[in-house]
Amino acid sequence: MELKDAVAVVTGANRGLGRHLAAQLAERGAKVYAAARRPESVDLPGVVPLHLDLDDPRSVREAARTAADATLLVNNAGIMTGTPLVAGDWDAVRLEMETNFFGPLAVTRAFAPVIEANRGGAVLNVLSILSWFHPAGVGAYAAAKAAGWAMTDAIREELAPRGIEVTALHVAYMDTDMAARVPAGQKTDPALVAALALDGLAAGAQEVLADDLTRSVRQGLGGAPSAP
Repeated sequence: MELKDAVAVVTGANRGLGRHLAAQLAERGAKVYAAARRPESVDLPGVVPLHLDLDDPRSVREAARTAADATLLVNNAGIMTGTPLVAGDWDAVRLEMETNFFGPLAVTRAFAPVIEANRGGAVLNVLSILSWFHPAGVGAYAAAKAAGWAMTDAIREELAPRGIEVTALHVAYMDTDMAARVPAGQKTDPALVAALALDGLAAGAQEVLADDLTRSVRQGLGGAPSAP
């Protein structure tokens, strides 16, 4: 996909990886809607703050009406509560699935007709190495990201006839608030991850693997990204 003159909606664009994705898209010549639950927290120059709350279907629909010129959706927003599946708080488990799976799916469903009407474009889903590797201590997050991987592969096939490409970004630890407790030497610069993701998106890649650990785990799975 050509990123220059694209019209991008980036969820969770007020901090972390989302902020880098929004900033770099703008640098590459895209118009950027920087979506967040609190749009007043978006402090990037040259972007359009946009209210979007993954847990509020009305705000999702309104965002799609506002950003009616969108050609690119970046599903970046998400949470990690550190909740195990059996012993963990049930409401936290449900929150992880609602925010990390149903939320991006709802946004995709809202924006797919918009992107199609604008002669096609792309969706970038920010996933995780934990789509494939499932530690018990973060079981809720891993389950949601595994579901997100399946969703990404399924919608890639579903949206292709509508002129919409779908790319998955998989990454391990980044130097963001979500991984604040992880030692610095184990984390990747989110600015680098954003650049790799956008390069892959521009090249039409189905998957972008952002670090050596992620590439190693993915290689162990075998098969093509969308093997039938």
